[in-house]
Amino acid sequence: MKKIITAFIFLIPLVSHAQTDVLILKKNGKNIKIYAPGQPIIFETIYEQWLGGTLTDLRNDSVFINNIPFHVREIKTMRRDFTNWNYQTDGTILIIAGVGVLFLNVANGIYTHENSGSWVRTSGWIVSGALILGGLLLKRARYKNYPIGKKYTLQYMNIRVESPLYEKDPVLKPTEPAKQPDAH
Repeated sequence: MKKIITAFIFLIPLVSHAQTDVLILKKNGKNIKIYAPGQPIIFETIYEQWLGGTLTDLRNDSVFINNIPFHVREIKTMRRDFTNWNYQTDGTILIIAGVGVLFLNVANGIYTHENSGSWVRTSGWIVSGALILGGLLLKRARYKNYPIGKKYTLQYMNIRVESPLYEKDPVLKPTEPAKQPDAH
């Protein structure tokens, strides 16, 4: 029984896949983000279409998004979403609050029968401007685009090599041991 269990333990690695291929987004040679199957991904193709979804597989220099294949060279821009906070909603709320501060200052000026030039004071302009500017900045900070080219590169790392390189490319040949010259 011990021999069967030992043989089973040693045969499991032969049929299991330990690692998958990865896609690495680099900036000047330094890793920014590493994509593996199962992660969300958003990118723009060279045909100027934005695609997003779950990265289902990486195989033979192809990226599979929801089981639809794309070659790595078809990717023009990578987008990285910052989804920890809800930047879009928070930015909209700040913009509405800034406009609301201005509206309340105007309504208060009309209610108290003040001159139209003194409805909004300097503090009201500063507060509403800061809220509107903060909202616009939050809406822009929701994601960041990385255009693939000189500064940003996309590297496909093939970890699971199924067949040797010399079988795929006839130019490459397996190394052979050095032959000793014949001594006469």
